[in-house]
Amino acid sequence: MRVAVVSESFLPHINGVTGSVLQVPRHLRRTGHDALVVAPGDPPPICEGFEVVALPSVGLPGYSQVRLPLVVTGMIVRELSRFAPDVIHLASPFVLGGPVVRAAASLNVPVVAIYQTDVAGFARRYGLTAASNAAWRRIRSIHERAHVTLAPSPTAARDLEEHGVPRVHVWPRGVDTTLFSPAHRDPGWRAQVASAGELLVGFVGRLAAEKQVEDLAVLADLPGVRLVVIGDGPERDRLKYRLPGAHFAGVLTGRELSRAVASLDVVVHPGPHETFCQAAQEAMASGVPVVAVGAGGLVDLVHSGRTGWHYRPGDLQALRAHVAHLAGDPVRRLAMGVAAHRSVRSRTWPVVCDRLLDHYDEAARSMVVGGR
Repeated sequence: MRVAVVSESFLPHINGVTGSVLQVPRHLRRTGHDALVVAPGDPPPICEGFEVVALPSVGLPGYSQVRLPLVVTGMIVRELSRFAPDVIHLASPFVLGGPVVRAAASLNVPVVAIYQTDVAGFARRYGLTAASNAAWRRIRSIHERAHVTLAPSPTAARDLEEHGVPRVHVWPRGVDTTLFSPAHRDPGWRAQVASAGELLVGFVGRLAAEKQVEDLAVLADLPGVRLVVIGDGPERDRLKYRLPGAHFAGVLTGRELSRAVASLDVVVHPGPHETFCQAAQEAMASGVPVVAVGAGGLVDLVHSGRTGWHYRPGDLQALRAHVAHLAGDPVRRLAMGVAAHRSVRSRTWPVVCDRLLDHYDEAARSMVVGGR
């Protein structure tokens, strides 16, 4: 099978979309398929042995690392036509979605569209109701022309269906259970970060306004607790001011990231607009319980009372109470960490990507059966 992977986010910028997209050519190479990657910015020319085509882009104002693709329909049609894919994998489409689905229709190639970013939710957060409604119209216009739409969680799938998107299936994210494991817990790292033996309560992810990392301020004065923030983004300086006692580790990758995550005692994720939350899944694979806002994909990922806790959006006293409870009950904290690890340990990327290949086949069959 020949798969064209078109993504609005890719290397060198690391985020949830990039992380999941990288797994696709890796699995295609592993299983003997061919691929082409099309992405904006200045990506590496080769990924997993496959060619990468760079699209023109501009930096997001105030966050230049994020590249916004420029719509170059002719270039997209030319590159797709040259590669002649059997299926197009359209990752987190918004700006590029329309041009790609139109190009696919002209070339008679099926499209599997991956819904991953809650753009409409971000707009709502800033009180932009009209923009949120417009975002949903755009999302629907893209995904209704895809042959299959894949949502990362049941909650995200329901959101799409409620907004009129057809042919939606759940395709969760995988996790590298070798890289993220309780085995990487490091007493030496813990001693460096918590010299007085404090409990480490951390956030892992992009430091952007929609993540609501400032909510961790409600935990800052819990006795025996030190906050840890892993990641970077446009909110970093403001968060350093809001969380003066926290340890800011910056961007960590590979073994440094797995060691840091496994060395935390509790992970907190307060952002209500996650369609899945890969960082929470990686914490769970590392044997760390997660306290998460009860919204978005975190509702499906974290089993409240077993692998962590949910709290109502905006109820920061409940957030504080759940973290305080885990801080004061090491037996319960350990039990939740063990349950969290067990709940995701079979969800490896090879298993999840095998399911993706099935969805590719389904999209190709729909072209034959439905004449679409």
